[in-house]
Amino acid sequence: MSENKKESMVSIKSDEEKGGHTSGKVTVSKTFFSSLIAGASAGAVAKTTIAPLDRTKINFQITNKRYSLKEALQFISHSYRTSGFLSLWRGNSATMARIIPYASIQFAAHEQWKHILHVETFAERKANPGKSFIAGSLAGVVSTTCTYPLDLARARMAVTHKEMYNSLLEVFIKIWKTEGCATFYRGYTPTLLGVIPYSGTSFFTYETLKRLHSEQTNDRAVHPTERLIFGAIAGLLGQSASYPLDIVRRRMQTASLTGREYHTIRSTCTKVISDEGFIRGLYKGLSLNWIKGPIAVGISFTTFDLTNNFLKRYQFFNR
Repeated sequence: MSENKKESMVSIKSDEEKGGHTSGKVTVSKTFFSSLIAGASAGAVAKTTIAPLDRTKINFQITNKRYSLKEALQFISHSYRTSGFLSLWRGNSATMARIIPYASIQFAAHEQWKHILHVETFAERKANPGKSFIAGSLAGVVSTTCTYPLDLARARMAVTHKEMYNSLLEVFIKIWKTEGCATFYRGYTPTLLGVIPYSGTSFFTYETLKRLHSEQTNDRAVHPTERLIFGAIAGLLGQSASYPLDIVRRRMQTASLTGREYHTIRSTCTKVISDEGFIRGLYKGLSLNWIKGPIAVGISFTTFDLTNNFLKRYQFFNR
C-alpha cells in the first residue's frame, strides 16, 4: 500500500473520530451517501435482533392487559407454541420496510444537521450542547415524517393474525378502503412529540460519551464494545424520556383493531390513566424496553459507525 493511500485512510478515520469539518462537496458525497447506506444497515441489524421483544411490547401497549416481565415471557412462549418460531418475527417485514428508510434518513439527516448547526467537531459539540441536542431531534423529526405510514402499518401487522393482513401492501389497501387516507397519520402528533426527546437524547448522549472518551484517552479510537456500551446508555435514556408518548401513539394507531376510542393525546392519556393507572398505564412495558432499547440502540449506533467508516475508505465516497 502506498504512503499516500495510508495517509488518506488515517485521515478518514481521524475525521470520523474527531468529527472534523469537510467541504460542502465532500459532505454530500462522503458523509451523506455513506451515512444513508450505513444508517439503513444499522436499522436493519438492530431491529431484526430485537423483533420478538418489540412485538411483545406492542401487544401489551395497545391493550389494558396487566403487564409484567413474567406475562411478557408467557406471551413469547405462547406465540412460539401456537404459531411457531417465526411467528416471533411477525410483522418484521413491515418493520424492515419502515426501519431501513427511517434509519437511513435519520442518520443522514443527523450528519447534515450537525453540519448546518456547526456541531461536527468534539469542540463544537462541547461548546454548543443545545445545538447538538437539536441536531438529533431534527433528525428524528425528518425521518419520522417521511416514514410514519410504514410505522403504522408495522404496528397493525404486529398485533394481528396473518389472516387479517397478509402483506404490507394489504395493510395499506385495507386502511385506504375502510378507514380513509387520514388514518395513515393517526398518532403522528404524539409520535413527533416523543421522537424529539428520544432522538435528541439518544444522539446527544452517544456523541457526548464519544467526546468524553476522546478527552480521557487522548483521541484513542473507540472500540466496538465501547460503542455498544455508549449506544446502550443512549438508548436507555432516550427510551425513558419519551416512553409515555410511545404508549399513546400505539393506542391511537391500533384503535380500530382493539375497538377502543382514542382520538387525541389528552383523551388517550386520560383514558389510559383512568383504566390502568399512571405508572401501570403510561409506563406499561418500560422494563421490557429497558432490555430491548439499549440492545437495539447500541447495535444501531455501532453498526452505523463501523459501516460508515468502512464505506468512507472507498474512493467512490471521497470524490
